[in-house]
Amino acid sequence: MEWYAILLVLLGTLILFMALGLPVVFAFFATNLVGAYVFMGGENGILQLVRNAVDSVQSFALLPIPLFILMGEIMFYTGIAERAIDAVDKLIARVPGRLSLVAITGGTIFASLSGSTIANTAMLGSTLLPEMYRRGYKPSISIGPIVAVGGIAMLIPPSALAVLLGSIAQIPVGALLVASIIPALILAALFFAYVIIRCRLDPSLAPPYEVRELTWRERLMPFVKYVVPLSGIFVVVVGSIIGGIATPTESAALGAAASLIAAAAYRRLTRKNFVISIRQTLRFTVMTLFIICGSITFSQIMAFSQASNGLSAAVLGAGLTPLALLIAMLAILMFLGCFMDQVSMMMITVPLFMPLVQQFGFEQVWFGVLMLMILEISLATPPFGLLLFVAKGAAPDNSMREIIGSVAPFIAIALFVVALLVAFPELTLVLPRMMAP
Repeated sequence: MEWYAILLVLLGTLILFMALGLPVVFAFFATNLVGAYVFMGGENGILQLVRNAVDSVQSFALLPIPLFILMGEIMFYTGIAERAIDAVDKLIARVPGRLSLVAITGGTIFASLSGSTIANTAMLGSTLLPEMYRRGYKPSISIGPIVAVGGIAMLIPPSALAVLLGSIAQIPVGALLVASIIPALILAALFFAYVIIRCRLDPSLAPPYEVRELTWRERLMPFVKYVVPLSGIFVVVVGSIIGGIATPTESAALGAAASLIAAAAYRRLTRKNFVISIRQTLRFTVMTLFIICGSITFSQIMAFSQASNGLSAAVLGAGLTPLALLIAMLAILMFLGCFMDQVSMMMITVPLFMPLVQQFGFEQVWFGVLMLMILEISLATPPFGLLLFVAKGAAPDNSMREIIGSVAPFIAIALFVVALLVAFPELTLVLPRMMAP
């Protein structure tokens, strides 16, 4: 059977199972069973598939996923993150769009502690949106920053999705984690600048209001008490990786331990919120391991059946320039992001894209960051962007059209940053190259 027929059978079977209503993960497993039986020798192929699935989740490199998830859950359920955002609120003085800037700054800080896009957006929406509306903020300058900065959690370590992408695509996890830091900070800075400029041009978007006068001590002490120590957790996680002191797995363990110590030190750690954090961590971890099983075994079937090699040869023979191929792959991700969740996008595209990335000689860490950027953008693209629905839950009185209109300028800014990273790959590679061998 020709490679394109094999590819059509595998993808067609996957789409069929998804159309029948199977969850994406189980649709992949069903497709893998069909592919193993047809292309890997019947029952022997299925036995080999089972062995490969077990091997795929026994890697020590996967341990950062539950540990990073645990960090975020502890920060969220103990309420420490909310105190940090309150401290940022006190620190920022009278500037245009003050509360929107608090959302961007606080969201970026929380992203460096949790790595959960949904938790980030939900927390900011529930704590800041009511206050914004009470102060007369327009939806166009209140919802957009909260949704946009929520996606930054996908980029700044600790990011469980970055670990998942690195595991599936066989990209060095430590390098991928630190490579995302500079793009995330550029995004946050541009969001910050956009809000200030927009509010200066149209003050009615965020009417000024009287802020209680605080002494410098009253403004700085909450920041020193709640933000600086928590920022130390980020320094521990990232610094230990860059300095070569710890592997990503060891740094994740340090971060999880530091989160527990911080929660206990602030007297926010109770038996109830600890059990909830563990339960949520187990739930997300099991789901993630199923995803890894399904995706890696799908990639193996693609390779065994020669479908991957055939696709690579066809693309190489088409005479596409590397830039044209890169734009095409990113455009496919953007299109899929309008209809699918990020994990499903990774599971479908990584087995197809990574052989092409290797054939064309792209830097894998750089491509991984670009992929994370597009996945981050797709969280807010209509009609099915996940964070749009989280924002709708936090702002039920706003129409989806208002929410999308508020988010659109921030999507444009994120696409500009993608173009910047394509033009200047060093922005993503400078920190990984500082990592000790």
